[in-house]
Amino acid sequence: MALSPIVLAVSLLAGTTVLWRMFAYLRLRLASSVIYSIPGPPASSFWTGNMTDLFDHKQEAFYHSVATDYGSIVKISGFLGRPMLVVADPKALHHMLIKEEHVYQETKQFISTNLVYFGPGLLSTLGKQHARQRKLLNPVFSVNHMRHMLLLFYDITHKLRDALKSRLQNGPKDVDVHDWMGRTALELVGQGGLGYSFDTLVEDSKDEYGQALKRFAPLVSTVSLVGGVVSPSMKLPKWLRRTIVESFPAGTRIERLKKVVDTMDGNARAVYTAKRCSLEKGDAEVVKQVGAGKDIISVLIRANTTAQEKDRLSEEEIVAQMSTLIFAGMDTTSNTLSRILWILAQNPDVQMKLREELLDANAMESLAYDELNRLPYLDAVCRETMRVYPTVNLLFRVATEDSVLPLSEPLNTRDGKRLTEIPVPKGSDLLIGVLGSNLSRALWGEDAMEWKPERWINGIPAAVSDAHIPGVYSNLMSFSGGKRACMQVGFKFSEMEMKVVLSVLVSTFTFELGEQPIAWNMGGLVFPTVGWESIEPSLPLKLSLYKPAL
Repeated sequence: MALSPIVLAVSLLAGTTVLWRMFAYLRLRLASSVIYSIPGPPASSFWTGNMTDLFDHKQEAFYHSVATDYGSIVKISGFLGRPMLVVADPKALHHMLIKEEHVYQETKQFISTNLVYFGPGLLSTLGKQHARQRKLLNPVFSVNHMRHMLLLFYDITHKLRDALKSRLQNGPKDVDVHDWMGRTALELVGQGGLGYSFDTLVEDSKDEYGQALKRFAPLVSTVSLVGGVVSPSMKLPKWLRRTIVESFPAGTRIERLKKVVDTMDGNARAVYTAKRCSLEKGDAEVVKQVGAGKDIISVLIRANTTAQEKDRLSEEEIVAQMSTLIFAGMDTTSNTLSRILWILAQNPDVQMKLREELLDANAMESLAYDELNRLPYLDAVCRETMRVYPTVNLLFRVATEDSVLPLSEPLNTRDGKRLTEIPVPKGSDLLIGVLGSNLSRALWGEDAMEWKPERWINGIPAAVSDAHIPGVYSNLMSFSGGKRACMQVGFKFSEMEMKVVLSVLVSTFTFELGEQPIAWNMGGLVFPTVGWESIEPSLPLKLSLYKPAL
């Protein structure tokens, strides 16, 4: 029986991909003998190396072992033993992310899948196109623009406070804090980023766009293996790729993901069209819209129309920034806020100290940008949480040319050699060692693994300052660094969101641990669940209204 064109195309693609990877593996094996001699954990399997550990959401111990047990450069094993370097050495990181950023690029798989999911936005472009997008977006995330955003952030967070208070009318209650942080982060980035309201927070919302955005990350994590054929499939005609995806039966994860991506794209285009039309009608129409024309996309559209022809973004590029912005800012912010509230619930003395600072400053009502930024303990709690518990740990790079990584300190190999630099052959896979840098005892001291906000008030060690860590935020790699940093143009936006939410909530409520055990799942995005068996993000904490002692 003759094979259908779709089955034949998929078979040829899969076969070509396997053969190409085998060839690339053999070439790399011959060229990377030095990398093989670098210390690291033993492979869990001949076939999958350490990849099952890396993508196992229960393997927090593996992540911390790689970060702290083998040094600042660690070799882990990929599929069929293919070596992968986990880089936490400051000098090597600077070389990768700053000096030779053009060499150490995100993987083709990362770029291709993001292009399919979001379109040609910041997460799915490289080189001059990425630089052009960043050039237009950077001013939108300026400190001056953030100053205007604070009133909006406070308004949304006050609605959150009122919604939570209404649920505590009969006394303390267990509340799924993570669900509320997710709803709030979505509304904050929705109004501040898109000028679009997803959720009133007063009542349960079923906004189609918002629901699709919430379902996106969990679905992607369950079909991650499909990403391996996305990159080579980009050589096929778009109509054929679409036909292949549409051939999956209804109800399968691929079919559900297709629906989510289509919903995100369709709604992003509708929001863009509405924004453009209101801007064309003039200021009187703009001020009637959510965000009153000060949201990021409205500002971007205006900046784009006045930019020089060579710097302008296409309509496709602007639309692509919209769901990219929501995706990059929603779960990272909500998961970090959830972690902070969970830590405060375990440390009532820290919670009270933070509350006293916030109440003294009247931070729960409204503070100006500079005043909010000058609250030392609030700042310390945020920084220390992002140091010890970064939300994103898997940041892959691939060497597009032969290169050499310089080291801050010599490295001793398994065969007794002492290296001051590491030759990196073209095609080598690398991971940015976010945890390894953030938890380095050589930089942060012997208590580097401990969560201590006071370290930021007392002054960080000179070793940290002298290391010139290339992170865009506070000598940390939590937002990565360089031109392709995680939210490189938006980390201030995220920081201000968190500070406003904490200012209002900690001033109003007390947080205590509930009876259910909480597990923090590792992987591409760290998130909480009730126990290890569930994969549904959740963080129930006991909430009560704060009543100052008489």
